[in-house]
Amino acid sequence: MKKPVVLVICVVVVVVSAWSWRRTGASDADGKRLFADRIWIDHVPHSETDTIQAFVAITEHSIGAFQATSMWRGGFEAFRYEAHAGELRLLYPQTGDRDAVRVKARRCTEHGMDYCLELDGASRGVKRYYSRKGWEIEGAADLPAAQRRLETVRDQLTAAR
Repeated sequence: MKKPVVLVICVVVVVVSAWSWRRTGASDADGKRLFADRIWIDHVPHSETDTIQAFVAITEHSIGAFQATSMWRGGFEAFRYEAHAGELRLLYPQTGDRDAVRVKARRCTEHGMDYCLELDGASRGVKRYYSRKGWEIEGAADLPAAQRRLETVRDQLTAAR
């Protein structure tokens, strides 16, 4: 009678351990992929003239951009990138500059956002960005499409203030 109980307990422990291990691995993989194909900003704009810093990386062509923009003025610098184990190797074609940037993306609830992104080692932009659910760049295979998506997000945030 005791053997079946011990066997059931062992099976439960193995199943729970496997589920826990698999879940941890999936969430690490999600964090590694979370930085791309999403709009990231440094703060919610306070007015039409408040300049925000934005970051975007598009996986389809391994391109991205750092952008400083308000509703009325903006500028950006695009880059090409390679992703390697939590690091982005950036090349800025306009200047030939290069950066090795450590990336850490995670779920969070800071500043009313759903996700946090830390970029360590970038010579452009800021170190910390935020994003929300629904700010994905679906089907945007190029920077102009991503920029239009950013403008929509920025305008919605500014209008909400």
